[in-house]
Amino acid sequence: QLPTGLYKKVLIILHDSILPYMNEPTLMIDFLTVAYGIGGAISLLALNGLFILIHQHNMEYPDFYKKLYGLLDSSIYHVKYRARFFHLTDLFLSSSHLPAYLVAAFIKRLSRLALTAPPEALLMVIPFICNLFRRHPACKVLVHRPNGPEDMSEDPYVMEEEEPSKSRALESSLWEIQSLQNHYHPDVAKAAAVLNQSLSEIEDDISGLLELSAYELFDKEVKKKAVDVPLEFEQVRGLFGKKNDIFAEHFSLD
Repeated sequence: QLPTGLYKKVLIILHDSILPYMNEPTLMIDFLTVAYGIGGAISLLALNGLFILIHQHNMEYPDFYKKLYGLLDSSIYHVKYRARFFHLTDLFLSSSHLPAYLVAAFIKRLSRLALTAPPEALLMVIPFICNLFRRHPACKVLVHRPNGPEDMSEDPYVMEEEEPSKSRALESSLWEIQSLQNHYHPDVAKAAAVLNQSLSEIEDDISGLLELSAYELFDKEVKKKAVDVPLEFEQVRGLFGKKNDIFAEHFSLD
């Protein structure tokens, strides 16, 4: 039993400062699997160590993707370790041998959570989703059903289902991304509109977007050169700007 603070510190350095120097890194399997099952930030931090054990030491973890899917909640776009999580999730979903229902479940859940995500996270996750479509063309049925349900309750996708295979994601549509095409931030709306066209075969490089912050986004907008827009000015007449309204008969602006 470790204090939460110490747990996090150990997991942050485990993958590069502990595992490479162990004669038998597989001894850490139990520690990492227990940490992965705790949930929250501790589970996110355990991903790095698990990634090394799975890819370099042939560790088998049958419920790995189920638990990874379970980590996707409303806080995932706001947590401190967001960049690390999405970098590793990108690696875990890079295999073209993953079943379509699994990838579709990830796409659908990320899209649903994106409805309440901040712009800096959306500019990262939309290209992330596009890359998943490029790797797994079978999931494009989600895009080819452009007319989403009028009522969210009619969407066949079951958000509360913990098992990706039972979420019915492949029967749904990606109406969430279509909604983001009307986002208040023009860059987000532009990024979401990419799915209206056929995607190129080359994947988007999201490495520079993983750590994009609200400050950087704001700073970019501030530094944009202002464009002078010609305006036609008409002097106000009447209380509400109309020439012959009833208010002008009884009130004046003086």
